[in-house]
Amino acid sequence: MGQEIDLLENYPKAKRDINARKNLKSEEDRKIAREFGKDFFDGDRKHGYGGFSYFPRFWQPVVPTFQKQYDLTKDSKVLDVGAAKGFMLYDFTQSIPGIKVSGIDISSYAVENSIESIKPHLKVGNAIDLPYEDNSFDLVISINTVHNLEKEDLAKSLLEIQRVSKKNSFITVDAYRNEEEKELMYAWNLTAKTVMHVDEWKKFFGDIGYTGDYYWFMP
Repeated sequence: MGQEIDLLENYPKAKRDINARKNLKSEEDRKIAREFGKDFFDGDRKHGYGGFSYFPRFWQPVVPTFQKQYDLTKDSKVLDVGAAKGFMLYDFTQSIPGIKVSGIDISSYAVENSIESIKPHLKVGNAIDLPYEDNSFDLVISINTVHNLEKEDLAKSLLEIQRVSKKNSFITVDAYRNEEEKELMYAWNLTAKTVMHVDEWKKFFGDIGYTGDYYWFMP
């Protein structure tokens, strides 16, 4: 198994009012969010982002961390599973000129409304069946995406990530370490179908044979 490492340590930390969100979210809101359409990205805040736009302050500080960790160069190939509108991939191209980027997302809305220079490198598809050859990428990244699948499909997606990666991969998933964090996580969650204690996640990775790196999302 890979290592538990926070490669998003330089991603800006948002101030979240968990209790307010808990009181506002309904199962209908979650149903709408899980369609990953316009309502999720650019609709009402209770359905998702409430407006999903590019800001350099989010991913530009993060890309150098990935670059250093995985020795990325202009000759490297990177895949983002759950690429949405391609914001992270765009910042990869800006920070490492010449790098080859690809992305896939379940949302046709996100891909259709992605950054123009990245759009040719994006595909609409499912993480359980990645449309790429074995060992195609030097690094496969999936941020807060695979946990949106039921556990059986989640396992398939992690093995797909391994299949298309030459060696390196990094994922983040919704997790908790204690009952307080568990309560906050379920209050915050809109889209995740698989949320586990960090120890359960590690066991799951070992059981299915996922050997990439990983870290946790906790609100």
